[in-house]
Amino acid sequence: MRNPYEVLGIREGTDAEGIRRAYMELVKKYHPDQYQNNPLSDLAEEKLKEINEAYDYLMKKAEAQGGIRSSRQQEERGYRNNQEDAGRSYYDQARAYVNMGNVAAAEEILNNISFRGGEWYYLKGLIFMRRGWYNEAVTSLKTAVDMEPGNYEFRDALNRVVNTNRQYQSTVYNRRGYSTGPDLCSLCQCLICTDCCCECM
Repeated sequence: MRNPYEVLGIREGTDAEGIRRAYMELVKKYHPDQYQNNPLSDLAEEKLKEINEAYDYLMKKAEAQGGIRSSRQQEERGYRNNQEDAGRSYYDQARAYVNMGNVAAAEEILNNISFRGGEWYYLKGLIFMRRGWYNEAVTSLKTAVDMEPGNYEFRDALNRVVNTNRQYQSTVYNRRGYSTGPDLCSLCQCLICTDCCCECM
């Protein structure tokens, strides 16, 4: 494995928050949705795997070296924030699994989180989207956006899935013969009318 600090583009000794920020930026950059129908999709997928491995390695290393924060800082932040920090690593793991396409593992992690905030619904929406369950994805992502209206990432995902859902429904609608475009019957009607009116046929 390459130097994980180099993979994430950060200095050695960067704290956990800096590692997390760098990771999130790179995940956005190399996310599979950015490379749909793109010849670079395989390369982006490999890069994302390398990023996930580097992130997992550095976070485990940070925890092994005495945790992400000193015990004094944790005491100052209080019980609730400590709970959120503990949940944070679960969300990061779930994100990594979603990015790798392992939605079953991601969903298992989410099911074990009792506090269901905006990010929980966001990740659940991504899981639904990966499975092709667009209506459920829209519902879950709308909940995430309602809980955190200022979160651009949640809003962007909602817009993407709404557009995908529209395209999907349009395709299904047209396959069932409900197309509003010209068809053989319309063409025949036009020819008959032309023949009756112009007697040119």
